[in-house]
Amino acid sequence: MRVTSSTKEILKPNAIALGNFDGIHRGHQQVVQPILKIAKETSLYSTIVTFNPHPREYFSREKKKLLTPLKEKIKLLEDLGVEQLVLLPFNRELAELSPQEFVEQILVKQLEAKWISVGEDFRFGHKRAGKSQDLEAIAAQFGIKVYIIIEQKCQGEKEQIRISSSNIRHALEAGKLETVQTMLGRSYTLTGEVVTGAKLGRKIGFPTANLNLPPEKFLPRYGVYSVKVFLAGETTPILGVMNIGCRPTVEGKHPTVEVHLLDWTGDLYGKTITVSLVKFLRAEQKFPSLPALKEQITADCDAARKKLLMDQG
Repeated sequence: MRVTSSTKEILKPNAIALGNFDGIHRGHQQVVQPILKIAKETSLYSTIVTFNPHPREYFSREKKKLLTPLKEKIKLLEDLGVEQLVLLPFNRELAELSPQEFVEQILVKQLEAKWISVGEDFRFGHKRAGKSQDLEAIAAQFGIKVYIIIEQKCQGEKEQIRISSSNIRHALEAGKLETVQTMLGRSYTLTGEVVTGAKLGRKIGFPTANLNLPPEKFLPRYGVYSVKVFLAGETTPILGVMNIGCRPTVEGKHPTVEVHLLDWTGDLYGKTITVSLVKFLRAEQKFPSLPALKEQITADCDAARKKLLMDQG
């Protein structure tokens, strides 16, 4: 898949899906499907057009935590069959374009859009003045067809909820992984390089792989999870237990992500692994001693093994 932020390098003409696409959740996937279909039936390129940095990050000047940092987003879009990802530099010039100017200057002149797909809540132009219906009307002036994808919902714990990146974050913060999996259409994952840690787990009999994640990666609720671990290039999972948090029992100061692999031995240092979250087991807590912590970790491993093996059938 071609990835570019330069309009001079863009493949043209295009069938475009517009949006931020953080998470590539089931709602995003519905927005992407029309352009994939059109690209197969025509000579147009299937292209995702998003913004870098995220507009909210640009205006707030604060780094935004992402469900899918760029590397993850690229892989997920490739898996869907997207041919091109355009990262429009979001700056003052772009932010001040009116809805009409955005369509004329960006979508028509620079991207040569022939078909466009957006979610019904899409906003564009100066101060987010343009709505999806406005995009449809303006684009029609140039003979461009716009697909507006209605809001996607799924069953939450008590009622139907909107599938959105913000609701996925809320569910992750609450440890509600079933809801997260329903909205994403897959498990939430953490991918990073295994680095050297304090080796406390090894001292108490539970060696862990310490994961170095992209700093912008959104972390779920602190606590213990049953997980499936995938080594780079492998499709068979290794069962495991993951702890996310500041390790209050040993007066930890900074959050770490540590994974203990069940019934597996080997050297992972320097290797990239992907951890797929299966179930939230318990919240982070401080124990009175290392023996008490060890006892709880033993119970965590038993609970995780039981859950994971049950899922495997």
